[in-house]
Amino acid sequence: MELALYCPKFGYYERGADRVGCHGDFYTSVSTGSLFGEMLAYQFALWLEDVETRNAGCRTGGAERGVHFAFGVPRSAFQLVEGGAHDGQLALDIMNWLQRHRPHLLDRLEYWLIEPSQERQVWQRAKLEPVAGRVFWAQSLQSLPTGGVHGVIFSNELLDAFPVHRLAWDRTSRKWIEWGVGWRGDHFVWSRLIDVKRDWDSELARAGFDLTPELKAVLPDGFVIEHCPAAETWWRQAAAALCHGWLLTIDYGFIAEQFLAPGRGKGTLRAYRRHQVSGDVLANPGEQDLTAHVNFTQIQRAGEEEGLKTEGFFTQARFLTAIAGRMWPDATGALSPSQARQFQSLTHPEHLSRSFRALVQSRNR
Repeated sequence: MELALYCPKFGYYERGADRVGCHGDFYTSVSTGSLFGEMLAYQFALWLEDVETRNAGCRTGGAERGVHFAFGVPRSAFQLVEGGAHDGQLALDIMNWLQRHRPHLLDRLEYWLIEPSQERQVWQRAKLEPVAGRVFWAQSLQSLPTGGVHGVIFSNELLDAFPVHRLAWDRTSRKWIEWGVGWRGDHFVWSRLIDVKRDWDSELARAGFDLTPELKAVLPDGFVIEHCPAAETWWRQAAAALCHGWLLTIDYGFIAEQFLAPGRGKGTLRAYRRHQVSGDVLANPGEQDLTAHVNFTQIQRAGEEEGLKTEGFFTQARFLTAIAGRMWPDATGALSPSQARQFQSLTHPEHLSRSFRALVQSRNR
């Protein structure tokens, strides 16, 4: 999965910035128009103003926040850190709204993109040329400048694209087995991995899949779930980087127990190509998107273990509707026809809101 998506030469996400939208393979909240980014920008502005009001100062090495330097330049008061920025459109929508409506915040803000791919950095730098000088890049969360993040670390549809372990229940041996990828003739096939030295029961229990003996007794043979340690690792790294502020992800997924519903026995790993969904995730490597639903129980627990407070776990519709209520307290005439169409796409259960969830955690509020 990692090679098919991120291989520098053949990876799906490395071979063009036009994967999203009506001419690509799938839609995202960003591709509906600028409203999604504008609403996030409004919420971020509220949070940053809260940091500004309540921040008592976070010391690193005895130095006050604000005298640290990023690549020779004094660091600003706040940071927005985005993971998984793709072509940079969401960053541009957020920055444009702040420029129009909160210029005083923008003047004190650094916008960081966490981007390990040099190719995607090229696309992002081109897209973000209008706000050049306000945007910075880092290869990873660990390579952010010292001093920690005061502000917001966030991602939109990032965690679902981390590589997963595909596990199936073997009813005969009463244990989980892992399916890997093999080669037969001229195509890839699923292949049972042998002698995997991992305690899957313990790993899954930590991720929220703490199955009772009674449930294991009735779990169908071959029942599949995906387990994603990489998503948990990213979340823990983000929590460690957050000195004061909020950690937000918006993605599609479930709490752990929902993965065990009878109708999900084949798991959630899917491929998308030309707006068609497929269960044949081994076909056409590098030519189709691969994704698996996020286990929000797993990442919520990880954040709390790193000292974060969970502010809320919402559907995307509820999260954005709450922002809209503050952004436009008098809804009469507040939205243009274009914005109204975008808002409906973002919040209607038959559109992008169907499976999308928002997890918000914070530190030192």
